Amino acid sequence: MNNPFEYSNTNLRYHSLSYYFKQKYNSKVVKIALDANFTCPNRDGKCGYGGCTFCSSEGSGEFAGNKENDLLLQYTNIKTKMSAKWPTAKTVPYFQAYTSTYGPLSKIVEMVEPFLKMKEVVAIDIATRPDCLDDDVIVYLQSLTKTKDIWIELGLQTIYDQSAKEFNRGYDYEVFLDAVLRLSKTDINICVHLINGLVNESAAMMINSAKTIGKLPIHAVKIHMLHLLKDSKLGQDYLKSPFNILSKDDYVSIVASQLEVIPKNIVIQRLTGDAQKDKLIVPKWTLKKFVVLNDIQKKLVLRNSFQGKLV
Repeated sequence: MNNPFEYSNTNLRYHSLSYYFKQKYNSKVVKIALDANFTCPNRDGKCGYGGCTFCSSEGSGEFAGNKENDLLLQYTNIKTKMSAKWPTAKTVPYFQAYTSTYGPLSKIVEMVEPFLKMKEVVAIDIATRPDCLDDDVIVYLQSLTKTKDIWIELGLQTIYDQSAKEFNRGYDYEVFLDAVLRLSKTDINICVHLINGLVNESAAMMINSAKTIGKLPIHAVKIHMLHLLKDSKLGQDYLKSPFNILSKDDYVSIVASQLEVIPKNIVIQRLTGDAQKDKLIVPKWTLKKFVVLNDIQKKLVLRNSFQGKLV
């Protein structure tokens, strides 16, 4: 039986990042996570302290390079390891940790410039917050699109401001919409992060977050489960007073429903996240990443469904 989903050259029923890379660059492409030694406005007091309550001390950069090393050394060390498996792969330097546009423009320029002339680099990917995208930063990043593809990843997590207040996001949904509007007038690609399993959010709310952002002028989505980590405030709260966490089956069902309401042209960069095993409190089922991905695929097949079916 042929796959009913057009953005796939395998049996996957969603627009995977690997498919996007292969179609665009005709090559295997690997993302190399880096730590450019930034911080965050809800850590240093500008809009709060402590960061998002689910965020670790590494600022979501657990698998990024060692910030004690300069960026080129981080990049080289990780690329060397990846080259053993994919010797001809193209690369995307991914500035993952904390908020990598939260600082003076000069620091952002210094962060990006070393990678612009590398032939194996096909794109630059910067994780940030919508309240940390000043106009001069956007103008600079737009100027780079003539040289490399540029991605901005926005950590939204949910469209619901009440949920955002509970995990100390530090900005409201209107700030996010403004950033997307300004970015949409450029050639910069936009990826939005969503988290399933936030405290007090129903399945219907999670699906609505996906449906709502799917209507925006964005290019990609990342979805993952809420991780409760030992070095996060929410993790410590859980240890003191455990609360309900989504089961794997519930997560799989919700993700399948989210995919159905996300337009098929939007790239799905991630459907489950990674956490360091020694830091993860719950849910332990997220450690079996390929099981989760396989179960999502099976759920879509069982439903005779695919990404964008309900759009």
